[in-house]
This record gives sequence, C-alpha cells and structure tokens, in this order.
Amino acid sequence: MQNEMPEQQLRRKIERRFNKALKDYRMLADGDKILVALSGGKDSLALLEMMAARSRIFKPKISIVAAHIRLRNIEYLSDAKVLDDFCKRNGIEFHLVEDEFDASTDKRKSPCFLCSWNRRKALFTLAQELGCNKLALGHNMDDFLETMLMNITFQGAFSAMAPCMQMKKFPLTVIRPLCLVNEEDIASLATIAAYPQQVKRCPYERDSNREQMKQLLGHLEKLNPEARYNLWGSMSNIQHELLPPHIDKTNKTIEK
Repeated sequence: MQNEMPEQQLRRKIERRFNKALKDYRMLADGDKILVALSGGKDSLALLEMMAARSRIFKPKISIVAAHIRLRNIEYLSDAKVLDDFCKRNGIEFHLVEDEFDASTDKRKSPCFLCSWNRRKALFTLAQELGCNKLALGHNMDDFLETMLMNITFQGAFSAMAPCMQMKKFPLTVIRPLCLVNEEDIASLATIAAYPQQVKRCPYERDSNREQMKQLLGHLEKLNPEARYNLWGSMSNIQHELLPPHIDKTNKTIEK
C-alpha cells in the first residue's frame, strides 16, 4: 500500500511471516493459554506485541500472560518495571520470577547451557502453575539457522529447533512464532517503534560460537542473497537417497 508509513509497511511484512508460521506449523488452538517468555530483548518484545494483538482476534480464542526469569547469580539483569509497563500497554499480565543455580555442580556443561536450561525450567514450572498449555519463545529465523550451522559444525548432527514441539517431561507445547521472521526486520522494527532498550551484556557471551555462525550466515548471503531461505528450505527437503546411509555401529549393519 503506497500511502503506508515505513513502520506500517514493516509491521505488515513481519505480521505476514508471523501469521504464516502460526498457520503452517499449527501453533494455536481454541482455548490455548500461552505464557510468553519476555527476556527484554527486541525479539521477545516484538513477540509479546504480536501475540497480544493476536489474542484480541476472536478465532481461535487464546489468552496470553508474560514472564521474565531473573537468575540472581548471572549479571544479566533487565529492568522489571520497564517490562511490566510494556506488558500493561499491551494489556498483558506480567510475572517476575527470581531463581539461581550453581554452575560448579556440573563441569560438563557450559554456563550458557546451564543458564538457558534453568531459565527454561523456571518457565516450564511457572506455565504449569498459571495453567498455561503453551510456552512462546522469541527465536527468529536467524536463531534457527545459526543453531543448525552450529550443530552441523560442532556436533555432526543435522538439527536446529522445532517451530512447535510437545515437551516429553512437561504437559506443555513450546512454540516459536517468529521462526520465519528475519532478525534484521525485528531490529528495524525495534528502532522505528522505539522499543525500550536495556543494557544486558551476558558475562559469557564471548565464549559462544553463535557470533561466528552469525558472521558465516552473513557471508553465505553475500555468496547468494537467497541463501537464508534455501537453508531454511533444506531442513524440510532432505534427500536421503543422496546422502550416506546410517550405519548401526552396534551390529555393523547399514540401515536402509
């Protein structure tokens, strides 16, 4: 639409991708009560805003609550009042949960893994306490592709994250409605819409390989502007007949 302002055009683009993910991966059902994980970053703020707007649509009828997990032993704090005010502007109930963990109890895992797992565990627990059947996380398309590249490079596994996944140990489904939205678009929206900015430098972020994968993804896009979408498509276009067969190391047989 020619008369739309840049923010309206950008919002329309993001909403199209957001709604496509909800539909393609069947993320919503009538009666869902969804807990939105609110970190305070641009992705979670955009997710909350769009989920709040979606909750005002009649069908399927859903309800939304939001939560921020604060780990006392990690120097990664958001201003809870800012998050609460943002939720109030969007008509969403906000919960703040404080917790902590001892990284020295498991030397096998990185602090990043332990931090992420403990935040996630606190969200799972809160979701059940609030009667939520779904948990919405703010991972965007870049997060998916970077995870896939890391898993291929460091674990020798072709995997990423599931847009919609039923948890095995919790009566909860995790959804990632921003999975088809580029991080660049969300960053642009955060600037145009003046999302509240908070300084939250994780003390372990330099130890992560994600930044290198982000640079690799950028390099691949220079080689081919469609690389991002081709990488996404490859995850559902696996041509098994053109790959080495899986070898069962137990009995030395080749699985067909």
